Amino acid sequence: MPTLEKTRQVVPPPLSAKDIEMARVAQRCIMEALDHSRAAAITLTTTNGEHPSVELPPAALKLIGQLLGAMSEGGPISLVPANQEFSTVEAANFLNVSRPFVIKEIEEGRLAHRKVGTHRRIAFEDLLAYARQMRGQQERALERMADNARELGLDY
Repeated sequence: MPTLEKTRQVVPPPLSAKDIEMARVAQRCIMEALDHSRAAAITLTTTNGEHPSVELPPAALKLIGQLLGAMSEGGPISLVPANQEFSTVEAANFLNVSRPFVIKEIEEGRLAHRKVGTHRRIAFEDLLAYARQMRGQQERALERMADNARELGLDY
């Protein structure tokens, strides 16, 4: 199974203001319950009025709380297994750059990888670290450009 098929990107349906508020309240309730005890349960209410209780491990409840928080922000949500590895093509797609650029960054030692036979594999956590570092460099470069423009008295 190709790596990207294992990655799940879920785009929540458009949420109404009521749905967003419900997600925020549910997130707060879950997180507060976890703060005050080691165990918590979720009670579901069905359309026929039944109230089944479902017990989940605290780690699962924390994940659900984080998911509800992200959902209330309205953006896409990606779930990627922690030990996921990407090919150079998949890494390029993730970073929105070309494959030759990814290979150049690997060869220059700026992007960690491992070899599987003749193929390069990039761990997802290394890819995220690289993306954060790249974003930081871009922000610093933009800040320098803005400083230069201010020094020259240019309006932008």
